[in-house]
Amino acid sequence: MPNNIAGRGLTDREMLQLCLELEKGRCRSLSNTILETTHQQLREIYKQCFENASSSHYQLFEIMGNKGWYKTEDASKEQVEKVKELMRNNLHPDDQY
Repeated sequence: MPNNIAGRGLTDREMLQLCLELEKGRCRSLSNTILETTHQQLREIYKQCFENASSSHYQLFEIMGNKGWYKTEDASKEQVEKVKELMRNNLHPDDQY
């Protein structure tokens, strides 16, 4: 795939990054819509749309990670336990800092 030099197009990495951002935005939008929808059948439709968008986002995330284009670090056992405890106490992890 050509790079973006001299207007020759987007790289594969750039295209995947754009798709990832679009899916992330779609998830946010659908999440807000679900929270504000009172009609149960519509809520179920939006929930399914959210699941689809979330799945697509994760697939893109995995592809980018496997190619080394999206690097993350695994949380330590201590970090996981801390978040679990905060969630059990109905606290947001960021409230502790």
